[in-house]
Amino acid sequence: MTRKRATPPRKRRTAEEARTAILDAAERRLVEAGPAGIRLQDVAAEVGVSHPTVLHHFGNREALVQAVLERVQQSIYTPILETLRTMSLEEDAMARLLDRVFEVVEQRGHARVIFWLSLQGADLPDESAPLRAVVEMAHELRRQHAPRRGQGGRLPPLEDTRFAVVLATLAMTAKSVLGRHLFENIGLGGDEIVQQRFRAWLAKLLVKHLESFTPG
Repeated sequence: MTRKRATPPRKRRTAEEARTAILDAAERRLVEAGPAGIRLQDVAAEVGVSHPTVLHHFGNREALVQAVLERVQQSIYTPILETLRTMSLEEDAMARLLDRVFEVVEQRGHARVIFWLSLQGADLPDESAPLRAVVEMAHELRRQHAPRRGQGGRLPPLEDTRFAVVLATLAMTAKSVLGRHLFENIGLGGDEIVQQRFRAWLAKLLVKHLESFTPG
C-alpha cells in the first residue's frame, strides 16, 4: 500500500517544471505500489497541482504511465551506452558497467516497474533502437579486441553477441526482482556482498565469452 503523503501547498511552476514533478511523483508511486499506485488525483495532490493540470500535460492515466516508462527506459540505456562508448573488454570495465545497470534497474526500482507492467499486458516502449545500439557497440568491442589476442579464428556472428546481451539483460533484470530471495534459497545468502560477487562473476563470464573466437 502506498504511504499517504501530506499534500504540499500549490506553487507556481513553469510548464516543464510541472511536467517533471508529475513524472517524478508518478514514477515513485509506480516503483512503490505498481500500476495500482497511479491515480491521477493522488499524483496531482502529491505534486501540489490540480487534476486538470495533470490532464493538460498527459491527457490521461495511460499516457502518464507511458511517459514514465519512456523516461525509465532512457535512464536505463543512457548510462549503458555512455559506458560502452569508452570501455575496454576487460573484467573490471564489465563489472563497472553491470554496477551502473544495477544502480538503475534495482536500486531505483526500474526493473520492478517493467516487470509489473509487462505482466499486466501494458504496452512497453519500443526498446529496439537502444538495444541494437548496445549489441552493435558490444560487437565492435569484440572486433577491436581481436588483433590483441594474436590468435587464429574469426569473430562469431552478430547473433552470438545478441545472445550475450540477452543473457546479461535477463540476468540483471531478474536479479533485481528476485535476487535476494533466490540467493538466500539457493544457499548463498542475500547480503550485498554476495550480490557484488555475483555481478563480478557475471562480468567474468561475459568477458570470457566475448573474447572467444570460432576456429578459422
